[in-house]
Amino acid sequence: MGRQKVDRVVSISGVVVAVIIAAAGALLLWGGTFAHNTVTEELTAQKISFAVDAAELPPELASYAGVAVTDGPTAKAYSDLVAVHMQGIGGGKTYSEVSGEWIAGGMKDAELAQTRTTLFMGESIRGMLLNAYAFWTIGTVAIIAAWVAFAAALALLILALLGFKHSKNAAA
Repeated sequence: MGRQKVDRVVSISGVVVAVIIAAAGALLLWGGTFAHNTVTEELTAQKISFAVDAAELPPELASYAGVAVTDGPTAKAYSDLVAVHMQGIGGGKTYSEVSGEWIAGGMKDAELAQTRTTLFMGESIRGMLLNAYAFWTIGTVAIIAAWVAFAAALALLILALLGFKHSKNAAA
């Protein structure tokens, strides 16, 4: 097989691979955008907001004063706020620890039962917010990967076109 034919085969292969990489980029972009849009729609529908007065928030969350929870990073921040409240409610104990105490005490302590219920709700809310944060992060990674795939596809396409040009100049 001559040099010209080798250049054409490699260049055609490069175009095919570039198209496949571009298609993968399109799917990654779709998936990332879907994750972001879904998280935003679901969180917006919940109408969760931080307290307007920054003094009511822990110092590390004061910059979120008055902010609505509509994306992954704000969901993570709000879950951190819920964690702070839960520590105050449970005296630093988790739902599992408080529940164990309540069960060991014969399930008769009404105050402990209320603390247990509140901690359960807090843990549930935190879990849902952290899931939103995780899906947002996965979506962000997918979008970045999409742009990397598009750049790689473009670079490969340019190289393939240069290969076609070279094949015309190569001796048969």
